[in-house]
Amino acid sequence: MRNLISSALLFAALGAAVSGCSPTAVSDFVKPYRIDIRQGNYVTQEMVAQLKPGMSRDQVRFVLGTPLVADVFHADRWDYVYRFRPGKGDTLLERRLTVIFAGDGLARLEGDVRPEDAAAKPQ
Repeated sequence: MRNLISSALLFAALGAAVSGCSPTAVSDFVKPYRIDIRQGNYVTQEMVAQLKPGMSRDQVRFVLGTPLVADVFHADRWDYVYRFRPGKGDTLLERRLTVIFAGDGLARLEGDVRPEDAAAKPQ
């Protein structure tokens, strides 16, 4: 009987403590774990710097990997897209690189990731 009374008092005190908290304070304390989500091809500046005009499709695939999007209707265009959403926070990182071919050779690059200009490098 004594255990029952002490348990009831404990639950009453716990209920009073929780009811005094605002809903936002409780929701900030109790949040589910969320994992980091990485999608697509991660392309670095070093990888893009290895690309040269006229490279074959196989050479570009060797350097950058298989493209995320290889459109049937645009056979001369490969798209490399990378998205990173951390589990905590709302910061979204998105990078895009479009590789355009002329025939079988690399013609030009478009997008966020660009090769560094050789003239801009300190010597």
